[in-house]
Parts: sequence; structure tokens; C-alpha cells
Amino acid sequence: MERRSFIKKAAVGAAAGAVAAPALAQSLPTINWRLASSFPKSLDTIFGASDILTKRVSQLTGGKFNIRSFAAGEIVPGLQVLDAVQAGTVEIGHSASYYYFGKDATFAFDCAVPFGLTSRQHTAWYQEGGGRELTRNFFKGYGIVNFLGGNSGTQMGGWFRKEIKSVEDLKGTKMRVGGFAGKVLERLGLVPQQLAGGDIYPALEKGTIDAAEWVGPYDDEKLGFYKVAPYYYAPGWWEAGASFSFYVGIKEWEKLPKEYQAALECATYEAHVGMQAEYDAKNPAALARLMKNGVKLRTFSKDIMDGCYKAAQDVMNEEAARNAKFKTIYEPWKRFRQDQNMWASVSEAAMLDYMIKAGRK
Repeated sequence: MERRSFIKKAAVGAAAGAVAAPALAQSLPTINWRLASSFPKSLDTIFGASDILTKRVSQLTGGKFNIRSFAAGEIVPGLQVLDAVQAGTVEIGHSASYYYFGKDATFAFDCAVPFGLTSRQHTAWYQEGGGRELTRNFFKGYGIVNFLGGNSGTQMGGWFRKEIKSVEDLKGTKMRVGGFAGKVLERLGLVPQQLAGGDIYPALEKGTIDAAEWVGPYDDEKLGFYKVAPYYYAPGWWEAGASFSFYVGIKEWEKLPKEYQAALECATYEAHVGMQAEYDAKNPAALARLMKNGVKLRTFSKDIMDGCYKAAQDVMNEEAARNAKFKTIYEPWKRFRQDQNMWASVSEAAMLDYMIKAGRK
């Protein structure tokens, strides 16, 4: 008897819920947003984060909150996404914050700085280490709320027409590389060039630049860099884990019902995790294909790594001395990085070091 009574009550409760859910959806407004991406659709892993976001937001709100994604150049050029959100041209954007290094070097902490955090470390810093509060306070000055929007993992060091064995070999090299990495390499004689993703191959092919970095094997293969620059270097010390971001205008964010805010934030996390997983799954096979196409895989020499590390510390300390906003994030960020690297040295790094060596036997 008690069991039948429970089933009956449960059925009544379920029926009530079925009525309540549509009623709740009907009480919320239909909202349509536009999203401007810094990336072309051909880079399906990066641009795909926007597709994940738009799909999940619509699903979580019963089709009441809809966001339409636009690739770089369809509304604004790839390097003007932050400006478009700030100006209200679009409600939301997807970009890499170090693209706006020229406005303020502090932007780089939201994405990547030289010899910085890995993907997992960056997510931990943002989520649990004070990074969200620090970066959101900074973005508030631009009228924007920032959210995690994917991560590439540790990137490659780029494509070069000629072999680079020492710091001396960097001098005079014109390379597509931006943000802090450009300032650091400039100290060593390299000539940095800032170009959007879709503009890199033509510049490399025509000889306008001598080298270029983008992300890693999966994307780099798509962009065809190996056809014009055979030397492929690792690691990309300037992007130990490049984190991408979704930007939402503060005014638009505050207009959203709380339910839509929750749906949007949940969707950003799904997009964030999805991008990293996809890169991790696809990069190994892409690297193998590149090697079969004659790519010459190299690692930067200790001379180059040591020179870049010293220059990076100098550049960042100088920036902190003259930029209060930068220093506000840099000081606690450094402590977090030190603690994370200490922990990694006795945990994941030690395990991976053994497994890689064991696999070669």
C-alpha cells in the first residue's frame, strides 16, 4: 500500500513538473544575441567553442535565448572583437585577450604570458586561485565581463624557414608573434609582427615574414605552414596554456534574467573544456601527418630557452614597475605559478617524465 501511494504521489509530482516547466519558460523573454569571433570557421576547434556555447545556451533555455556566431571579418576584423563588445556592436565576443596587449599588457594574464601557466593551472587560477576576481575587476574598466572560453594547451614554438640554433640566429628574423612574446623576442633581436590567423599563411608564403607561430599541429596543418616553412619548433614557451575568453558587455549581462545568466556561464565552461579535449585528442595524429610530409621537428636550444627566460623576467618586471594594473595581478599570479610548479614537479611532471622514458624502451 505504501509503495502504491508513493508511486501515485510521484506521478502527480511529475505531472505538475511537466506543467510548471513550460510555464516557467513562457515567463521568460526571447532574447537574440550576436557573437563576434576572432577566428575563421576553418579553425573548427577554436571557432567550434562558439558553436558549443550557442547550442547549449539555446538548449538550456528551451530555445528562448539564442546566440548567432559570426566568424572573423563577418561583423568586425578578428583583432577588433573586444572593441565591438565594448562599443555594443555585438553583445558577446570570443577572442584571445593577449591580442589587446597594445591597449594594456595586463590583458595577457587572461590568456597567456611567457613561461606562464599550463591549461590546468590557468583554469585552477581562474576558478580557485583568485584569477576570476582579478581579471574581472580589470575588464570592468572596459565594460566587459570575461568568461573562460577554451584552452589550446601548451603550444608549439612556430614555423621557420631556416634552422634556429642560437640566440644569434634570431636576430633580424621577422616572425608573426604577438603580445609579450613579441616584446621578449624583440630584446633578442627578432622583429615581431602581429597578424590575425587568416593572414599568416599569405605573409609567410610571400616572404613578408620569415617565421610564424599559431597554435599546434592540428590547426597548423590546416593552415598549411609546413608548405613554406619546414622547421617546426617546440615548445611555445610564451603559451604554456593559451586560454581563450568569451566577452559579454556588462550592460547586456545585467539585462539577462538570472536563469539565462546561469545558462550562459554553464555553456562557457562546456566550451572551455571541450576545446582542450579536442586539441589533446587531435594533435598527436596531426603531428604524425606533418612528419610524413617532411616537416623537420626541432626543440629550441638551451641557449635560446635561457635567453628567452631571462628576457621574459626582465620585461615583466619592468612592466610591473610602471603599470599598477599589471602589478596588481602579476604579484599574486607569480606566487600561484610557483606553488603550482612545485606541486607539478612531484606529481604530474614526475609521472609523465617516467612514462615518456619508459615508452621509448
